[in-house]
Amino acid sequence: MSLVFQVGAAVLGTVGFSVMFSVPRADYPLCGLAGGAGWLVYCLTLPRLDAPGATLLATVLVVFLSRLFAVRRRCPVTIFLIPGIIPLVPGGGIYWTAYYMVFDRFREAAQTGFDAVKVAVAIVLGIVFVFQVPQSVFRIGMRRCPK
Repeated sequence: MSLVFQVGAAVLGTVGFSVMFSVPRADYPLCGLAGGAGWLVYCLTLPRLDAPGATLLATVLVVFLSRLFAVRRRCPVTIFLIPGIIPLVPGGGIYWTAYYMVFDRFREAAQTGFDAVKVAVAIVLGIVFVFQVPQSVFRIGMRRCPK
């Protein structure tokens, strides 16, 4: 599948989840941008890194963009973060883990389950890393508002 198609699908999927999570319409493009950018980084780094490493870098970008957009739009960061992270969630790994368990293929279930947990931990670490950056970093370039 072409990279352009994959990133486009990630953007559309992210916007779809934005609709489902009742994100304001004006924020759909930024949500799609965050999700698409994350998937682009994931696809570009996956040949060089394993899935958890690529997911970690993509998550860092999604969280950074989400925080930046939240400051610019003066709204909660979760508006952009939750839909933007959806393309990176290891849903396929969780599905295959359950599938292998149902059919008594426990070795495959353990392997796919462990891989899914590693990706989930990479997502958590990416979120934690970027939330350690002070809020003032994301306000650079904005005019100071009078109090």
